[in-house]
Amino acid sequence: MTSKVLALLGAFGPADPALTLSELARRAGISLPTAHRRVAELVEWGALERGEDGRYRIGLRLWEVGALAPRGLGLREQALPFLEDLYDVTHENVQLAIRDGLELVFIERIAGRHAVPVLTRVGGRFALPATGVGLVLLAHAPAEVQEQLLAAPLRRYTALTITDPSALRRVLADVRRQGYAVSDRQVTMDSFSVAAPIRGPDDAVVAAVSLVVAHERADPLTLAPLVRAAGRGISRALRR
Repeated sequence: MTSKVLALLGAFGPADPALTLSELARRAGISLPTAHRRVAELVEWGALERGEDGRYRIGLRLWEVGALAPRGLGLREQALPFLEDLYDVTHENVQLAIRDGLELVFIERIAGRHAVPVLTRVGGRFALPATGVGLVLLAHAPAEVQEQLLAAPLRRYTALTITDPSALRRVLADVRRQGYAVSDRQVTMDSFSVAAPIRGPDDAVVAAVSLVVAHERADPLTLAPLVRAAGRGISRALRR
């Protein structure tokens, strides 16, 4: 039963936030009667909500439970004042992310009204290699994680996305050496990201913070010190 419930919840996605019962059953790979029973239980508990249009959406109860995840909750609370300071200084997109396996998860984002549009959202996942925060997290990931990712085909988002493993290895070495990462038009052709590591009490990198700005106004020599200062501030807060 647990696997069926998880399959139903996993049927939702950023492009499909609302689904009919038939769509849920098909995507979860279960029969319609079984989906009807399990969905009714999820609605009763609050994990799903049924709208006036008859479609189902993720419920607030599930969001409440997810917000308790310890890797995100404490980090987000400690980081938020520094993220807000970084936004106040730049009025650009500020992002906070952690690594989960071979992907990253954004746990906070502050978006400027006139900032460059980004493809990220809080709770959303993204590939590690192309983004600034992803490059930081990958550069400091265990060697076996790096090798597993580098052995697989690397997704290309733009003509400038690094998809050659050897080239990516050199970039990761530069990130470790200089203390920050730069992603220049690797995700979209109008965006430029600078990211820095956040270290936990044992000095291991536990997260990354970044600024995402429009490419035409990007100045890494100005942005990098700001992002690195935010990363150091959050790291100190985590060690208290």
